[in-house]
Amino acid sequence: MPKKLILSLFGLGTILASGGMLLSPVDSAVASPQPATATGNSTTAKAKAAKLPGKAETSSIRGEIIHAQVLLDVAGFSPGVIDGLEGKNLAKALRGYQEAKGLEVTGKLDTPTRQSLLTDPRKHYRKLRIDRSIVDGEFVRPFPDDPAEQADLDALNYRNLLEEVAERFHTTYDVIIALNGPKAKIGIGRELYLPNVLPSSRDFGDDWAGAEYNDWFNAMNVSADLPQGDRIIVDESEGTLRVFDAEDRLIAQFPVTTGSENDPLPLGDWKATTYAFMPPFSYQPKLFWDVPDSEEEQKLPPGPNGPVGIAWLDLTKEHYGIHGTPEPSTIGYAQSHGCIRMTNWDVLKLARMMKPGFEAEFVA
Repeated sequence: MPKKLILSLFGLGTILASGGMLLSPVDSAVASPQPATATGNSTTAKAKAAKLPGKAETSSIRGEIIHAQVLLDVAGFSPGVIDGLEGKNLAKALRGYQEAKGLEVTGKLDTPTRQSLLTDPRKHYRKLRIDRSIVDGEFVRPFPDDPAEQADLDALNYRNLLEEVAERFHTTYDVIIALNGPKAKIGIGRELYLPNVLPSSRDFGDDWAGAEYNDWFNAMNVSADLPQGDRIIVDESEGTLRVFDAEDRLIAQFPVTTGSENDPLPLGDWKATTYAFMPPFSYQPKLFWDVPDSEEEQKLPPGPNGPVGIAWLDLTKEHYGIHGTPEPSTIGYAQSHGCIRMTNWDVLKLARMMKPGFEAEFVA
């Protein structure tokens, strides 16, 4: 088996589209800031921020939007996946940021909002070397859809290197291709332009609820110095989870998927009592309206591509929790089975900001 894989991004996209997979279980994420090398000076001008180094800017993916999404992500007002597109998750993030900063709430990247975001001088991309991850695990290829087949696996890991890199930098395949061009190579030791979501601190310490899983917080580029939250409000109509501090100031906001007609969000006041990181999942068909009760129950292994992703924050409402997802691009767009679903990196941010036992209000 080859020690490392080097493949063009365009070629990888073609392989994935045709149902093929990578041939080497190579670990891949940048897990600490040391191997990352920045190129060029910080960009603040709108014209410069709109450029993509891969010269692959299209009518849909725009450098200016990537830059805004990066700055919102690190400011705590998550746009979900950084996809370079104007969509409802970006509008939500802008509204939350504008409210928190005392700006006119327009949901648009207007001049006052752009000027406020650009007080952070970071560029929207960094040139980074893909190093071996500190979180071990082989790729799962092909990835089975059947829960019974998933139950036979050791872990529900990433399908391939590109999926892993995209998740750890809060982005999509298409953005990585737009930043690097379709002829760029991906592999251990290779350098790529990636969204600049590197955290300001990785000093997590070992005296908090998630200390045993600090490696995953590092791998997901979650900052150790996030502000302390006191309570949350999940707004079903807005599709947002808003974090307030002890002085009732809005300090963060995340897009969420909150239920469906068959499994509505349980409105009211709850608490998040305990946290589980890299949890296994008990697949119980009787709890899902769209699964026949005749199917057998399964104990699914943990992993970032498990049904609840990397973390589960257990609620006082039985069978309900706040959790991650194997499909980050669906957050805010698809429906859930009643739980509050977030991207894997956002649920880790929430777990870092909140102490177990925090109050959660769910509103229509």
